Amino acid sequence: MTRIALFIVTMFASAAFAANCPVQMKAIDEALPKAKLDAAKSAEVKKLRADGERLHKEGKHAESMAALGKAKGILGIK
Repeated sequence: MTRIALFIVTMFASAAFAANCPVQMKAIDEALPKAKLDAAKSAEVKKLRADGERLHKEGKHAESMAALGKAKGILGIK
């Protein structure tokens, strides 16, 4: 069921995700310097942010948004 949902989201919302990835990366970039995270969490956010950018460039926008969403969750931003 999850794979079907992911397929549907990818098929119908790819363009929306593509445009939204840079917005999410910018939000992370703005929040990270102000965040009060320990070194491990900060490193995890940076890795997720980098993974999100790489996936975006590869055209894997649903996966990019998932990684960026995890990073934003750690930062406590929407």
